Amino acid sequence: MHSTFVKTVSFQLFYITVGLLSAIAASSVHAQSASTPVPSSSLMRLKTGIPRLSDRVRPATTVKEWVAQMQEAENQTSVKVTGVKLEPNESGLDIVLETANGTLQVDASQFTTEGNALVATIANTVLALHAGNEFQADNPTADIATVTVAQVDATRIQVRVVGKAALPTSDVTLRTGEFAYSLNPDAEADEEVVVTGDRPGSRYAVPNAATATRTDTPLRDIPQSIQVIPRQVIEDQQVIELPEAVRNVSGVTRTYGYAGSTDNYTIRGLTSDFKLRNGFREEGFYGYTDPSVIERIEVLKGPASVLYGQFEPGGVVNYITKQPLSEPYYAGQFRVGSFDYYRPSFDLSGPLTPDKKLLYRLNAAYENSGSFRDFVNKELFVVAPVLSFKIGEATNLTLEYERVDLERTFDRGFPPLRESFQLPISRNLGEPSDRYDFTSNKVNLVLDHRFNDNLRIRSAFSTQLFDSLRSNVQARTFLLEPDGRTLRRRFTLFDESTDYYSLQTDLIGKFNTGSVAHQVLFGVDWSKRDSSYLAQRAEFRSIDIFNPVYGFPTPKTFNTVFGNDQTSNSVGIYLQDQVTLLPNLKLLVGGRVDLVDFDSKDFTDDDEPTRSKRSYTAFSPRFGLVYQPIAPISLYASYSRSFKPNAFAFTADGSLIEPERGTQYEVGIKGEAFNGKLSATLAYYDITKTNVATTDPNNIDFSIATGEVTSRGIELDITGEILPGWNVIASFAHNDAYVSKDNSESLGNRLVNAPRQSASLWTTYQLQSGPLQGLGIGAGIYFVGDRDATLPNTVEIPSYVRADATIFYRRDKYRVSLNFQNISNTRYYDSQGFLLYPGAPLSVYGSISFQF
Repeated sequence: MHSTFVKTVSFQLFYITVGLLSAIAASSVHAQSASTPVPSSSLMRLKTGIPRLSDRVRPATTVKEWVAQMQEAENQTSVKVTGVKLEPNESGLDIVLETANGTLQVDASQFTTEGNALVATIANTVLALHAGNEFQADNPTADIATVTVAQVDATRIQVRVVGKAALPTSDVTLRTGEFAYSLNPDAEADEEVVVTGDRPGSRYAVPNAATATRTDTPLRDIPQSIQVIPRQVIEDQQVIELPEAVRNVSGVTRTYGYAGSTDNYTIRGLTSDFKLRNGFREEGFYGYTDPSVIERIEVLKGPASVLYGQFEPGGVVNYITKQPLSEPYYAGQFRVGSFDYYRPSFDLSGPLTPDKKLLYRLNAAYENSGSFRDFVNKELFVVAPVLSFKIGEATNLTLEYERVDLERTFDRGFPPLRESFQLPISRNLGEPSDRYDFTSNKVNLVLDHRFNDNLRIRSAFSTQLFDSLRSNVQARTFLLEPDGRTLRRRFTLFDESTDYYSLQTDLIGKFNTGSVAHQVLFGVDWSKRDSSYLAQRAEFRSIDIFNPVYGFPTPKTFNTVFGNDQTSNSVGIYLQDQVTLLPNLKLLVGGRVDLVDFDSKDFTDDDEPTRSKRSYTAFSPRFGLVYQPIAPISLYASYSRSFKPNAFAFTADGSLIEPERGTQYEVGIKGEAFNGKLSATLAYYDITKTNVATTDPNNIDFSIATGEVTSRGIELDITGEILPGWNVIASFAHNDAYVSKDNSESLGNRLVNAPRQSASLWTTYQLQSGPLQGLGIGAGIYFVGDRDATLPNTVEIPSYVRADATIFYRRDKYRVSLNFQNISNTRYYDSQGFLLYPGAPLSVYGSISFQF
């Protein structure tokens, strides 16, 4: 857990103030919860300005006396640093300097940056370490390569923190006694970094991200809207499912995935079934990601095809996982809550060898819960070990594995009928015997090598294996019988599996052409996806939605309705150049060529297998310009295109739909305030997507092409720290997403799950001093406007406002919290794409966590 406490004066000024204005000093000491021991004689000298006679130094009369006085003076004025400790936490790294005599007087004006390094020079200090006169540690966090503390001359030491790709993005704090100082630059690299005091918590604002460029780039230099949700937000909100955290981002609406457990999103009115995980494409239809393994979430708005290939033009969500730490870190948590919710978890990390070349991290969680939905339950187990091996000074190998076992009731929510809004939100239209079993295995292997400071190669391989089996009763059609209450149902057995393999290699180089600086990315990726599913069905009893009766026997015989085996192979070649034309004028230009092959075989009980083969080639460009008239402001404009094959979208006659192409224009402004602690992005976008596949309303197992859709709107995101201890993350979006070309009745209709307006606000405040220091409160409000549940528009999902709250106590290594979700017990609904899923009523969750 990271702690920083903003102060606006340096330690030296505080020290002098103690003597000159004792009353103010006493108040300040109390306010900062810091006590600086000062001898009474020194206090007297500071108060009067005249040293006492007994304190005056007598002149030396011999060389021996002179040498002795010099040594005594040095011992009195130079503070000895006897130990250096690194304490990784959830938001960054604390560097603790232990002293034997006195308190370090740190001057924040001596904090600078040199290339990828954060540098702090401390005067009147000498190293007196047991192991020698220099301290060094490698890879303490995922984005820090080395930390060194060394003596630079007779009276000064220097702390140097070197980032792996650029300046470290995690919070780096220098701790001396009861004071702490942030080493991270809050604005320009040459500006003074403010002094911070001892404060639990961390900044909500994250200055850098890699999703938009595949390089670690300041957000203010990216000509596209990108938002980052740090671990601190996930912890403060006690997120149970990751889509709850992404609600904090403008223009993003949750789309309940398969079985009500997976995490999909509608971004800028366009729904995507795929996400990223550490930059690798990940299944969204089946895939499940647990919050315990995630360090932060990066949301890139607009097309991502130029770097990642086949994605929706609305945007993409990238989950960044936790990485090994070089210092021992042990954390555990236990949560309980409404509807029989129980969840223990732990997070362990540290070195496995004395030289710290082999590091590990292990996250694991178990969850057992019921639901507000009738006879719905869930059991989940997640384990995610990571190993990082430093092969050489410039080479690192990381192996990451994750196993997920999920068993739960298969819950399809409600059909998109007006009558569904009249039902109790607990009503289940399936059967108590409905089950869903899901297993996933994910393996990532990353090799990172630096030839020198200007040339780096990164190669990574990923394997994702998904298996699921469901047996459930669900609606046969969306229509009720003439009596207006009887829903026809059928029993379905679905056996599905997907194997996904991908390989990425990036070469990143930096060079200058005259006064123009370049950072060039050249990459190649390959992926293969093998999937198969078999659907078997049987007739089943209808249900009275207003007076249901359950417990009918499971059918014994089934018909194979359809099956499918698919293989896709993709190769992408991409090139990007980040050009610094002037210090305040930056150009981003890039392009990608995709080569995609599909092979599909379909079969049923009655028909011979039919085979379809398709090949696609597409070019996806991107251009962007950033102009910074003053340091805190960035004006940007961009143009980008997307490509997404309709590989798994079939019409009812079995034919494949042509690929989708998207085009976006975006302009915006990014700003910073309070020395970079608070950031904001205002963006306007216009997206056109052609050849869109949507669910066939007459047969939900197949798709139709609606022609062309348009999405345009305005988004505002604000995140960061307003005052010491007061954090905020807020958003607003206005979106107009509709069918702009079509030969059917859908022309002019709004897209599914695309609200015209949405907004969110989450804020926390933690007391910084006094007897209740560490006590905090937080509150959030989420507004989602009315949406359409179907295309053509026949059923509208009502708008809603949901309010959440939290109270917590964070001190030292412990945290206790109580979170309230939907405190007003609002009745609301989310979308499953073509089904409705009711939101949970008032829910309460308590947690206790610790680290050591």
